[in-house]
Amino acid sequence: MSVLPRASLSVQPAGLVMRIRTSRDLPGVILVLPAVLTLTALLGYPVLYNLWLGFQQKHTIQPVGTWVGLQNYAFFLLNDRQFWDSFWLGLLYAIVTVVAQLVLGIGAALLLNEDFKGRMLVRGVALFPYMIPITLSVIIWRWVFNNQYGIANHLIVGTGITARPPLWLGPDWIFWTLCMISVWTFFPFVLISILARLQTVPPELYDAAKVDGAGAVGRFIHITLPQIQTVLFIVILLRSVWMFTKFDIVWMWGGQSYGGLGEFVRILPMYTYHRIFGLFQAGEGAALANIMFFMLLVAAYFYFRYFQTDEAHA
Repeated sequence: MSVLPRASLSVQPAGLVMRIRTSRDLPGVILVLPAVLTLTALLGYPVLYNLWLGFQQKHTIQPVGTWVGLQNYAFFLLNDRQFWDSFWLGLLYAIVTVVAQLVLGIGAALLLNEDFKGRMLVRGVALFPYMIPITLSVIIWRWVFNNQYGIANHLIVGTGITARPPLWLGPDWIFWTLCMISVWTFFPFVLISILARLQTVPPELYDAAKVDGAGAVGRFIHITLPQIQTVLFIVILLRSVWMFTKFDIVWMWGGQSYGGLGEFVRILPMYTYHRIFGLFQAGEGAALANIMFFMLLVAAYFYFRYFQTDEAHA
């Protein structure tokens, strides 16, 4: 009685090996496996190394670090006022720019979904800000808002609004001009995502709503919004994550002069950069990056949970 289970156990591995050898999917698995392992290493190693680095007190250039445990995290979360100033400024930047991109993008998508002459040309022009390099976008807007020869101040003075236009690139306005050019640069992503979804909405729904006496606002609330809800959810998630971790356009607009105007646009990615390459504290910079990662992870968890609850009750 005790021999039979041993015999069956000894047969199972051979059967498994035989099934793998004779499987029709085996050549495909072998061909895909190197790519899967490479992607896993490329994605997993930086994340794991950064997590480990966050527990170190390490100079950016020196190869050797010292294990300090949670000291870096405790310092930023409990004792560093600059961290919290950067966090709140970054949160304000993300909220303002995402909300403005949604309003502008959805409004433009609704207009470009209508049938009018030259619609294709207007659609191409509307995508122009998202197609040009960010460097060029920053240079153009720096010319527009230049305090001495910028066209913005020229129009304000010329129309008689005020004889003393604001310093758009000064401490009081540089953050808001940063928000404005960020919205201008990235709102076409919202536009093209919503427009693609609008073109799949059956026109019979709007015809039926008109027969029932629904106006433009009623059709937007009861037909358009439910139809674009799924796409809007993804767009809000992506744009929120991208704007909260935005670095390039912020750095080019005001971050080069750190300690000067850079302080007025110092969001968390800028502060992380300053810790790593300004103060040469790679361990502290890694801890900041990990804190941002876990902030976004928690926010995404509640965001998904809230959406699923709403969808279940819809």
